[in-house]
Order: sequence, then structure tokens, then C-alpha cells
Amino acid sequence: MKEIKIIEVKSEIGAGTRGASLGVEAMKIASLDLNSDFFKQYDSIEVENVNELLFDGAKHSYAKFIDGVLIMEERVCLEVYEQLFDEFFPIIMAGDHSTAYGTIAGIKKAHPKIRLGVIWIDAHADFHTPFTTPSGNMHGMAVAMACGLDNLECKVNDPRGETLDYWEQIKDVGIPGPKIYPEDIVYIAVRDLEKPENYLINKYNINFIETEDVKKIGPAKIAEKALQMLDHCDLIYVSFDVDSMDSRISTGTGTPVPNGLTVDEAKELNAALAKNPKVCAWEIVEVNPTLDTENRMAESAFEIVEATAKAVVGRPVLAE
Repeated sequence: MKEIKIIEVKSEIGAGTRGASLGVEAMKIASLDLNSDFFKQYDSIEVENVNELLFDGAKHSYAKFIDGVLIMEERVCLEVYEQLFDEFFPIIMAGDHSTAYGTIAGIKKAHPKIRLGVIWIDAHADFHTPFTTPSGNMHGMAVAMACGLDNLECKVNDPRGETLDYWEQIKDVGIPGPKIYPEDIVYIAVRDLEKPENYLINKYNINFIETEDVKKIGPAKIAEKALQMLDHCDLIYVSFDVDSMDSRISTGTGTPVPNGLTVDEAKELNAALAKNPKVCAWEIVEVNPTLDTENRMAESAFEIVEATAKAVVGRPVLAE
């Protein structure tokens, strides 16, 4: 049995739409509406955010608020590292997806010699860099940060000066250099890709599981398949963006995309993954109640959190 610690990251510094920082509280409200004692069961710790920088306006057009994103990556990295060091299983409830890189950096800081696999359940690949981004929003760059890639082959932007300095610093958060290999990523339900991301996925032959596969084969078998793809990895981190679910379920996320997972599929998939003792951290991101009606996305998201936590608590301990 593994003890869980909840890490709350109410940051939206990397998002394009405002409101993701309210997602954690929305999920807490959902837990009350669903008569759950989840937030009494487990201790939680909050990482201080820098959302006040949003009022200053974005200074770095190809990496908006990169100075604030760097601060958040470092803070999340340190918190995840400390919880893993104390042998907790971190469930990270975060705002925008950019800080998932801080989680990955924290895992590598705690276990610098291990090979880390990443299961990225998302409508988007988040594989842009300041050189390729169409929006400048850094929640679309987390995977590239973790791989330490610039993707200059697909360069369309010309970031300079401070932007580049911050970008180089970000790549070295936690421990210097890349944290993961592209071949140690499994994408699930990604269906909104841009050319530079496609280029990297093809170049590195990245594992890719379509939404249709989840529907055809079933979430439990897909979990098995994803874990098999990362069989060579020592530990695995699962990152779940709620926009991996179908846009009809709820509008309560900043970047909804049609043809996604159902709530039940997402719940079963995440719980099946979390049962595996190699999974050392799990994260949920991008719940935005300001775009929602009746807190529907937060309720769906909370059900997934609770099911995943149950799977973690009930699993066997990985032998050292």
C-alpha cells in the first residue's frame, strides 16, 4: 500500500485562456457535492503560484510569461522531489499543463539514474518550442522541455535574448539536461496536432494510441498496451489533461477537442495505469470552471481522481 500526498498547483501562467488556476478548488467543491471525504483522507500541500504576473502582460511573445513558468517549474520540481524522497505517491492537481514538466524534473531529481517513461493522455501533444509555437502559450511546450528539444528543423519563430536564456534555464530545472527520451513517451487520445509536433513524433517514432483504439479495445487493455510499450523504463509518470475527454462532455477546459474519451473510459484507463507499481506519480490538469456550467468538468475530473487514488492505494508495492 502506498500513501498518497496531494500537491496542489493553482497556476495558469502557461495557459492561453484564463481560469485553470480555479480547477483545484472546483474539484474540491465537486467532492463535497458528491459527498466524498477524499480531501479529508489525504494530506495536501499547495505550491505557491505567480499568477499575479498575468496582470503585467506577456513580454515574451514566443514563450509567454516564461520567467513565471521557470519559477513554477522549479517550485513544482522541488515539491515533487520532496514528496518522493519521503516515499509518498504524489497526486498533482494542477492548473495549466506547463507545470507537468516540473513534475517530470522532480521525479528525475529524486531518481537521477532511472529511465522514466511518460504516458501523456491529452488532446494535444504539447511538443512545441519557442521556435515552433503558433501561440506562444507554454502549456503547449511541456514535453519538449522534458526532452530538451528545440526542433530547429521546423523553426518558424526567431526568439532572442532573454527568451532564449530562460528557455535554456528551463531545460536544466532539477538536474541538467533532458529528463526523458522521446521514445519513452506514450501519447493517448492526442488528436489536435500541428506540423512541427507531427515532425517530432515521426522523427522519433513516438508511441501513439488513438482514441478509436481505446474505444475498440477497451481502456484496461490499452493501459496494458501502454505499460508494455514502456516495459524498459524503471518508473512511469502519467499526465492526464481533461481535454483528452470529448468536448461534448463539458466545455470546462480551455482547449476542448471533439472525438475524445468518455468519462468512464478516462476513469478506467487512469485507474488501470495507476495499479501498476512502476507508476510513481499521477497528474490531472486543465480543469477550467469559468468555461463550464454547473461544475460538470470538475465533477467528472474529481471522479477520475478518486478512482485513480483508490487504484494506487490498493496496489502491490514495487520490490526494490
